[in-house]
Parts: sequence; C-alpha cells; structure tokens
Amino acid sequence: MGRKGTAAVAALTALAALAGGAAGCTVQPAGAGGEHRSPVRIEVPSRTPSASPSRAPDGDGGGNGGDGGKSSPPSSTPAPRVLWSPGDSGRGIRELQARLRQVAWIFHGPTGTYDDLTAEAVRGFQGRRGLPRTGVTDSVTWQRLLGMTREPGRWELYLMGGQPADAPDARCRTGRVLCISKTSRTLRWMIDGRTVSTMPVRFGSEYTPTREGVFQVYWKSRHHVSTLYDSPMPYAMFFSGGQAVHFSADFAARGYSGASHGCVNVRDEEAIARLYGQVRNGDKVVVHW
Repeated sequence: MGRKGTAAVAALTALAALAGGAAGCTVQPAGAGGEHRSPVRIEVPSRTPSASPSRAPDGDGGGNGGDGGKSSPPSSTPAPRVLWSPGDSGRGIRELQARLRQVAWIFHGPTGTYDDLTAEAVRGFQGRRGLPRTGVTDSVTWQRLLGMTREPGRWELYLMGGQPADAPDARCRTGRVLCISKTSRTLRWMIDGRTVSTMPVRFGSEYTPTREGVFQVYWKSRHHVSTLYDSPMPYAMFFSGGQAVHFSADFAARGYSGASHGCVNVRDEEAIARLYGQVRNGDKVVVHW
C-alpha cells in the first residue's frame, strides 16, 4: 500500500475513534474466513438503552459490565407491620383469639387481652406455617390466619363473657332489682336506679327457655342441687318455679357454647357469691329483651 493509501486508512481510523466516542461504535475484525469487511461500523444507539452485557469487561463473570464486576447490593424487603403484641387489648385481640380458637390453637377466651397463652398460640401457628416464631401478630401472620378462618360472630367474640351491658329496662329503675337482659346476656344488680354490679349470664335453650317478665326472689339456697337434673346449682336465687339465678360450672368452662335448662347461669363464682350475700327474698327480678 502506498503513502496515500496509508494516509487514507489512518484518516478513517481516526474518524472511527471520534465517532465511537460520540455514538457508540464497534470496530469489526476480519471475518472468520479472512474476508475483508469495512474497517468501521458506526451504530447510533436507540432511545432505550440495551441490557447490560452478561459478562464484565475484565471477564470475572460479574454480570455488571462497566462497574468493575461489583454486584449491586440486594434490595432489602421491609419487615411486615406489627398489628398486635403481648400487653395489647381490645376488640382486635378478641377477633384474633376467636380465629385461633377456630383452628384449635387456643382454648381460652376470647378475653380481649394479648396474654402469654395468646402469644404461645401465635408462635405455634407461625411455626407450623414456616413463619418466624415471634409470638407477635404481624400483617403476614394475620393474612394467613384470615385465609384459614371465617369472621367470628358476636358470641364467639364474647364466648366467655366480657360484653358490655345494654341500657336497663325501665322496670329496673326503682327499688332493688336483678335486671337481666337477654339481648346483651348480662345481669345488672341495681338499687334505686344505680348499677351496683354487672356480670355475663346464660339462659335456657329454645326447648327450655328462660321465662321473661317481672318476678320476685322467693327462695335462696346456697348449696342447692337440682332434683330434676341432679346437677349442682350453688348460690341459687329462685324467682319463677324451678328457675333461678345461680352459678354454673358448665358456663364457666364452656361459655356460650352451652345453655341452661331455663335458669339464669352466672360463670363468675366470686361475683355471684357477693351478689348472693346482697340479694334478699322479695327483691324484684326483671327478665327482658
């Protein structure tokens, strides 16, 4: 090749270098068979950048060509949001406990308080499903539990009592009255319109219903045993035939899962012991909706 040819090639090479810096050029070598190609191919990049090459320029297999083969730090996944933890209380805790009862991870309550038994039940539920055994109910744990259970009804939330009492019936506002609501399933002990104490109660089934109306306590029997059903009725305060307000060990154990034979059951033995000591024969009893 003469001087003119050499100069032309040098000019083209310089032009290629300049174009490559501005528009992303690649120098094409000779083909595998030795055939000659144009010494320079100029490419104009598209608007969308192409994917990074699969191998770094220095051949270390880093997959991030242009950054010296260094891997990008993995994006951190945010921790799930904590919904409830030990010591919390409220309706949400009642629902958590009611749903844990549905899948047989808890057998007490609902109490509405996130106690040690609730935390242990949550840990067991989490461990069985491959979740971190924290005992704390986070959003992931809650969603798994929601997917396995149904929405609990009111008397599942208050299976063992704790529900608020509704307003007293107008007939309860004077005198000494055992004011018993079938709507809220509560008993108010009232004197001259003032509520002295309140407690959850249970009634008879549809086959043995508790009578409604206005009655009087006509007999008290501290250690009574039913002659009809041969079952203990401690702290019995009779108000209508064989129906009485009394302590029920079955109510204490099973809550609203069961029913009485018509009596008004109380599950809190200490509460009814105090009530028994205050109520007199002749005091009014009002059973209402």
